[in-house]
Amino acid sequence: MRIGYTLMTEQRGPRDLVADAIGAERAGFDFAVISDHYFPWLDEQGHAPNAWAVLGAAAQATSRLPLMTYVTCPTFRYHPVVVAQQAATVQLLSGGRFRLGLGSGENLNEHVVGRGWPPVAVRQEMLAEAVEIIRALFAGGYVTRSGRHFQVAGAKLWDLPDPPPPIGVAVSGPVSCALAGRLADLAIAVEPERELLAAFEAAGGAGKPAVGQLPVCFDPDREAAVARAHQQFRWFGGGWKVNAELPGTAGFAAAGRFVRPEDVAETVPCGDRVDDFVAAVRPYLDAGFDELALIQVGGDSQPAFLHWAEQRLLPALRTL
Repeated sequence: MRIGYTLMTEQRGPRDLVADAIGAERAGFDFAVISDHYFPWLDEQGHAPNAWAVLGAAAQATSRLPLMTYVTCPTFRYHPVVVAQQAATVQLLSGGRFRLGLGSGENLNEHVVGRGWPPVAVRQEMLAEAVEIIRALFAGGYVTRSGRHFQVAGAKLWDLPDPPPPIGVAVSGPVSCALAGRLADLAIAVEPERELLAAFEAAGGAGKPAVGQLPVCFDPDREAAVARAHQQFRWFGGGWKVNAELPGTAGFAAAGRFVRPEDVAETVPCGDRVDDFVAAVRPYLDAGFDELALIQVGGDSQPAFLHWAEQRLLPALRTL
């Protein structure tokens, strides 16, 4: 399993995120992913810089580290033709180190353009149409389409990388697994569920990689780690069916008000015991994931985590 690092835009400013990408490459992480948010989940996280601007800077500041969006919604804030242009540009800037991770989005980030928030079935239709448009643009030439959700009039990518970025699609249920198996080069998931990967494989994803994500909270003081994980990540317990629907940080604060620190610590390994972190990673390996991106919870703790990961965590994980 390849171990990656998450550039979490919700908890870091743009310059710090670029510095963290440099640190992740130096520490020996196999790849990095970046979230693409307009809002943080909670006010306490306090950040939401533009992910694509950060990616351009990170592509220039690093030389070996593969980069990936985890994930971009190509259907509301961005029209798919814009996403295709952004992805092609980052692929060129990075020298072919970029993968485009896509998903159907969260109301938290997409409500800002005032287009409403349709049911999940409609959002999945929009995502499938968007992926088809992006693929057509990656193939070269002019693209004109009149679809159910998107209009494209004579679009073309004038700076087209060869090869274009691989496309990943987030999976969370049967419909998204079928969509990803048909249209994606890789699956993206945040739960170590073998059933998701089996459905992806059955729908055409056999032999394609799967990338997971796991929040962790390193700190030599375990109590401090648990407190920080609770402060910053208590929103996580709602699950994606809830998380995709809430429109703002106040909603997530309300939804998480009864989540206790010990509840968060049950799913987020906290402290500095390497064995606890390895035990949290193992279910993803057992489920068949090829890659796993770690999220270190807490913006200011990133440099210390990267140093500890280089010295202790990554060597232990590689024994798996």
